Amino acid sequence: MTNVELLVYADRLGGTIHDLRALLDGPLRAFGSVHVLPFYVPFDGADAGFDPIDHAAVDPRLGTWDDMRSLAGTRGLTADLIVNHVSSSSVEFVDWLARGTASAYEGMFLTFDTVFPHGGTEKDITAFYRPRPGLPFSAYQGADGSRHLVWTTFMPTQVDLDVHHPAALAYLARVLKTLAGGGVTTVRLDAVGYAVKTPGTDSFMTEQTVAFARTVVEMAHEEKLEVLVEVHAHYSQQLAIAPIVDRVYDFALAPLLLHSLGTGTVDRLARWFEIRPENAITVLDTHDGIGIIDAGPIGTKPGLLTHDDMVDIFARAHTATAGHSTIASVVPEWFTLPHQINATFFSVLGGEDLPYFLARAVQHFLPGRPQVYYVGLLGGLDDSALFARTGNGRDVNRHVYTAGEIEQALTTDITRAQLGLARLRSTHPAFDGDFSWGVTGDDALELRWSHDDATARLAVTTTVGAPTVSIVLTDAGHTQVLDTLAAVADWTLVIR
Repeated sequence: MTNVELLVYADRLGGTIHDLRALLDGPLRAFGSVHVLPFYVPFDGADAGFDPIDHAAVDPRLGTWDDMRSLAGTRGLTADLIVNHVSSSSVEFVDWLARGTASAYEGMFLTFDTVFPHGGTEKDITAFYRPRPGLPFSAYQGADGSRHLVWTTFMPTQVDLDVHHPAALAYLARVLKTLAGGGVTTVRLDAVGYAVKTPGTDSFMTEQTVAFARTVVEMAHEEKLEVLVEVHAHYSQQLAIAPIVDRVYDFALAPLLLHSLGTGTVDRLARWFEIRPENAITVLDTHDGIGIIDAGPIGTKPGLLTHDDMVDIFARAHTATAGHSTIASVVPEWFTLPHQINATFFSVLGGEDLPYFLARAVQHFLPGRPQVYYVGLLGGLDDSALFARTGNGRDVNRHVYTAGEIEQALTTDITRAQLGLARLRSTHPAFDGDFSWGVTGDDALELRWSHDDATARLAVTTTVGAPTVSIVLTDAGHTQVLDTLAAVADWTLVIR
């Protein structure tokens, strides 16, 4: 059976690792796997844990490695291996600034001269892709007065590693060993697409990047860890890297579903079904928002969606969120559109249950492992107050839930129906069998699973304003039709 996975910040759903485990052992027990977003020291840094000062330590405010091993128990546990950078406050970087060439970490960090030993031209420097406005360098001064332009792809406090240097590789190996010993079963290579800087290219998911990914996969496999790669890029990049890793994200699904629900057509979605990798983690929303670039054109490469299709998706999101998604989303340097929508998936669909449930049903019926983000599970709408406090557009989709809010959300139709989908995918015998699908109309398609005498069929129509969803299950000659959220919410496998 497929383990459906929950994607979560421990501090934002439960408060601690122990409390998160209580939820997964209790009302969220339908999830057979959990991806806990950075729980390292500190979990609440400038980039919500993706700027670790100590990548090998559990923040004591959340718990301990014993708590992580207990959380893992019999379920899968995914954690992030942040391969591109560390915090500028890390022991390693502070030691290098203090001791320079005498530091054990000399060479671990990427400087301008490392990439351009003979100098870089304006054309060279502006060719690099950066998912933020501005150039990817920050000035730092050593204790001896030496001045350095350090690569900082994301934030000035996130200093990039020279991933080819032995000191950086030793650092990553040490973190991998710690994660494996802490009960982790899968590591997600965070931001790996940016990790290798190659002059003459945009340095995003180049041949050199793929070669580095192979190296990290080998290192992880030595620790008996599976590897999930995060790449927000042209869909062809997902297809190219899928064969060399254990799991890759299906980031194209979300924008294609938004296109189908906004236009009443399924042809673009069907095209993706023909070619998508089956070793995928299927997602609609994540802690980073809703990726749109993943289905669109990049440079001269045509996309599953056109540029105009992307413009229309952003426009519909703007309308559904009363303009808030436009304010919260960021346009990268040299681009004319954001590469993702900063909003909750539920908000982008206007908080309407039926189209949202349709998207979740498609996600759960596709081959791969469905992953549900905690805000999406609880039917969360944009947290505009958190965004206003932090100024970080992604925070609209990173609500901190109180115990009362969790309890209330667990009573709603949309949350209960998603838990029903998770039970269905993880326990119905049809999902142990063969998958097929077909287009049944301009706005309609079916997804089917069959194993021996068990079948599961999802039929959807994406008619604008009037979508429909129907699930038909058979097992041992018994047929069930689930065509309401309540029916799916109440479904449990009957042992015959």
